[in-house]
Amino acid sequence: MKRYIASKIFSMIISILALFTLGFIIFRLLPGDPISLMLRDPRLTEDQIKSIKAKFGLDKPLWEQYVIYIVNVFKGELGISIYYKKPVSNILLDRLSNSLILLIPSTIYSIVLGVLIGTLCAWRRSGFASRLTTTISLVLYSLPTYWLGGILILISINFLGLPVSGMYSYGIEYLNSLEKFLDLLSHMILPSITLTLVSFGGFTVITWSAMVDIIREDFVWALHAMGYPSRVIYFKHVLRNALIPIVSVSAIAIGTTVAGAVFTETIFAWPGIGRLIYEAVIYRDYPLLQGSFLIITTSVIIANTLADMLYGFLDPRVRRS
Repeated sequence: MKRYIASKIFSMIISILALFTLGFIIFRLLPGDPISLMLRDPRLTEDQIKSIKAKFGLDKPLWEQYVIYIVNVFKGELGISIYYKKPVSNILLDRLSNSLILLIPSTIYSIVLGVLIGTLCAWRRSGFASRLTTTISLVLYSLPTYWLGGILILISINFLGLPVSGMYSYGIEYLNSLEKFLDLLSHMILPSITLTLVSFGGFTVITWSAMVDIIREDFVWALHAMGYPSRVIYFKHVLRNALIPIVSVSAIAIGTTVAGAVFTETIFAWPGIGRLIYEAVIYRDYPLLQGSFLIITTSVIIANTLADMLYGFLDPRVRRS
């Protein structure tokens, strides 16, 4: 198990370095010049524009920019945002906390509900309710996030009266922390429902599929023949053997949670990492894009590495191979 964990950690480090390089290259292939987008004043001279480019390091050759970028990443310095004129690390920390407030509860809800309902659907797979639930889950899984969010906004405006944008209400002075917290919760309802419904459908379908495959194994028939109760067989033996694909999808979901839901945060004007990525693309803010990409890739790779380690714990055949 120690050798297995060490190999996974080594692979994780190589993957992170490769994706850092890929992120550096991709964002410089985007059309447009961030300085041209930022500086639209015709009175600026050529010397002034060159001075601004030198300030952000965009006057250097690409290979030199890459070396500086890698060195600074390991030093914890992600540069200065071209648009916000602030350190990228400070901006990312602020937005990351906002994303986690919204996305972690949504991910937990979707995983718990998806695994539970998927297991129940597999247990009662021949019933009408099970088929209907599976169909609804497939529909939810295939719905575009921005479309579902837009529908919820329309429903809220016409019937529910829930907040549809931002984290807090504008122009309100809170009397105490509880009032501020309740306002935050009211703003979280619609985006949380959007993210939970879409993710929940995927977890339900994957859990149902994994459970049905395991149910057809010979050891399940043997347990039935030995007189074990069906509830014990499904929830103790079948579910445990179906955990590997469930863990895989859960790890990916948790990793991409840090990326922020770009569509959801943009539609609901939630000031998180997802909306920050959208703004950085619009303004061609290379340092901000690189910093966001760094957080996303690192989170996904770490989550997948932890999932691989958990595979080895759950199934000895994985680590032996």
